[in-house]
Amino acid sequence: MIVRLAAVTLLAWMLGFAWFAIFLPQPLDGRETDAIVVLTGGAGRIDRGLSLLEEGAAKRMLISGVDRSVRPGELAAEYEAPERLFTCCITLGREAIDTRSNAIETARWLDRRAYRTVRLITTDWHMRRAALELRQALPARVTIVYDAVPSRPSFSVLLREYNKYLLRRIAALIGV
Repeated sequence: MIVRLAAVTLLAWMLGFAWFAIFLPQPLDGRETDAIVVLTGGAGRIDRGLSLLEEGAAKRMLISGVDRSVRPGELAAEYEAPERLFTCCITLGREAIDTRSNAIETARWLDRRAYRTVRLITTDWHMRRAALELRQALPARVTIVYDAVPSRPSFSVLLREYNKYLLRRIAALIGV
């Protein structure tokens, strides 16, 4: 009985991992949202957000998880973006240190502005867990659209992220 339960559990884990690795979230079209939220930590994320903001896909953007020492002008120069964009339309979130605190920081930022739609930008392998955390932090009235930045994650990155995702799902089920 215990062996069968362990085998079924292992099979379910393996099938879940295959689904997780094969069907990574994809980039979204340029549809408009009230806001864009970019989670720092991966290549192409800030570039994607800046491009969409410049195209008018949203009114404002939060970059969550920015180091306290980074200044808006430095980011503008690094990403070759107009400094006026950082002055008018971009908030640098400096409180987040992990995915869960990204979600909390984002929820507070969105709540202060009463936005109803947000585009979440993060790397494809990170999107499911980031979306789970954000959905838990936001009220149901806020619609989240997922805009994944494509990457070529290694097997170990996918494995680690899948296990983190599963643990957060379990923690959410028990209310943690």
